[in-house]
Amino acid sequence: MTRYDYTAGAAGQAPALWPTASGIQRAARGATLVMVAHPKCPCTRASLDELAALMAENHGTVTARVLFFRPEGTADDWAQTALWQAASAIPGVTVSSDVAGAEAKRFGGETSGDVLLYDAGGRLAFHGGVTAARGQAGTNAGQTALAALLHGTDPAQTRTPVFGCPLTTKAISCPLHP
Repeated sequence: MTRYDYTAGAAGQAPALWPTASGIQRAARGATLVMVAHPKCPCTRASLDELAALMAENHGTVTARVLFFRPEGTADDWAQTALWQAASAIPGVTVSSDVAGAEAKRFGGETSGDVLLYDAGGRLAFHGGVTAARGQAGTNAGQTALAALLHGTDPAQTRTPVFGCPLTTKAISCPLHP
């Protein structure tokens, strides 16, 4: 189980510039953070906890969007789980359904909990996860990097592994949380 906890998910290729084909609005001012998430991935709870802490510490300096995967052909409420509700409760976060993972593909997201931070000019500043292991909130390189960027300093790294379940699967099979 420990090996599984610390095995990162697939890392997609994030575009260096905000994807022009995206239907997601970039913030008019300041940075925009995008998190792609699977609504049924229990590992994602920790990523949302880290997002909540980040948003509380950086109120007004970043706009966040959480995109919850929803398989094509499923009802609108398929993605509206407890994770959806938790993300919706975070001040400064807009939650939306991502049918067939179309937006996640535009942003290169393949694993639930994948975070991308674009600066005010639409340039990719960070891509990765905000937990140190699957389902584990607490101090981690991704959170540290995002905090540095939002405070105007250079982080030690701008790419971190993402620990979560595959984004575009209808059913989640997670040995950590059967």
